[in-house]
Amino acid sequence: MARNSGRRRMGGEEEAEESDERWLLTYADMITLLMALFMVLFSISSVNVSKFVTLQRSLQDAFSGRILPGGRALKESGGSTTSPTVASTPPTTSTAVTSDGAGKGGKIDAKAAAAAAKAEQKDFKALKVRVDAYVDKHGLQSKVTTIVTKDGLVIRLLTDKLLFSSGSATVAPGGRGLLTKVGGLLRAENQHVIRVRGFTDPVPIHTAAFPSNWELSAGRAASVVRAFAEAGVAPERLEAAGRAALDPLTSNATAFGRARNRRVEVLLPRVATGAAAAAAEKDSDARPRFAPNFGPEGLK
Repeated sequence: MARNSGRRRMGGEEEAEESDERWLLTYADMITLLMALFMVLFSISSVNVSKFVTLQRSLQDAFSGRILPGGRALKESGGSTTSPTVASTPPTTSTAVTSDGAGKGGKIDAKAAAAAAKAEQKDFKALKVRVDAYVDKHGLQSKVTTIVTKDGLVIRLLTDKLLFSSGSATVAPGGRGLLTKVGGLLRAENQHVIRVRGFTDPVPIHTAAFPSNWELSAGRAASVVRAFAEAGVAPERLEAAGRAALDPLTSNATAFGRARNRRVEVLLPRVATGAAAAAAEKDSDARPRFAPNFGPEGLK
């Protein structure tokens, strides 16, 4: 009897343990079902982009009437069976062409272009006079020159002892007033883009800030552009570029020539082009681009 009661007691304990662990089966089944559910959702959410785009284009072509011949005409005419009639008379031109190859409208356009070119030339000369007046008043004739060329109005600023120190792109205190004044004049003339280009001599430079003359010339042009922007010139009108030792004005064989080539040029390019601009250029300054004299008088 004692043995039987002992066996019953042990069997009851095993059944109790088994009943306590049955929840694991339910939990495992639920986790498996959830994983399968999420896998199905993920597979449904994945879209083949290329096939979707192809389907979209096919539907657009079908509804736009480009697949079947005459589809667009049917769409526009509402299914009418009558075809549009073709005009029997040829189209007439808006202007009659004269014997010299130009119509009346062309002559009018040419006159308007010529008038616009002359007005632009007049504006360039007026701005040149205002800049020259400031330069003469402050004794800067040897450092600042203005010239009206076929490209437009050029304001040429020599950098030595005026705008920048040697090897620097920071505007010197003595040059800030000049740039502020010129910037104010350019702000009042708001019809042209302002292209600022920096130039150096061919003497190599290698510093932490300026590894070559390209960086130095571009930095000086950017400093002038910044000064013009601070003077109120609209930023969208401003452009800056560095040309290093390219396009010298004079020979670099002498110190005077190198000093003259170290400069910043401000260009207001012409808007007028073609024959009208060529006619206006006849009144431009005929001074050569490269100065014939390389001596000290060339800096005056």
